[in-house]
Amino acid sequence: MEIGFYHLTRSTLEQALPRLLGRVLALPGRAMVLCGSADRLAALDASLWLCEEPDWLPHGTPATGEADLQPIWLTTEDGPAPNGARHLFLVDGATSAHLDAFDRAFDLFDGQDEAALAAARQRWRAARAAGHVLTYWQQGPRGWERRA
Repeated sequence: MEIGFYHLTRSTLEQALPRLLGRVLALPGRAMVLCGSADRLAALDASLWLCEEPDWLPHGTPATGEADLQPIWLTTEDGPAPNGARHLFLVDGATSAHLDAFDRAFDLFDGQDEAALAAARQRWRAARAAGHVLTYWQQGPRGWERRA
């Protein structure tokens, strides 16, 4: 399992996540976004409907239901993806006990928040100790730059 750590330094999660999700849909693939709170889930739900690039990110939540029809599933509940997603996005420090149910995970964290940085470093160490393949990406002037 590959886990990519995505260090947000130039934009907010609501700005960066749509483009990453758009890339997964273009594969074509499906994604699950595991949120750290109900408030974050609601904020991402709204931002995905309003984002400009890509301009269409069909998605659902437990409130809307019909997970099997949703290319992107937003949730606060850990588990295998009810929409059949093979790509897992972890936000707000969310962790999953079901990483083996996915091909790839994306751990996005706020580079302006010292507590979020410290928590991401701890998740990196734990993932490395568990034998996962890790990559580290940081936002640069031209987009995501691989640093490790």
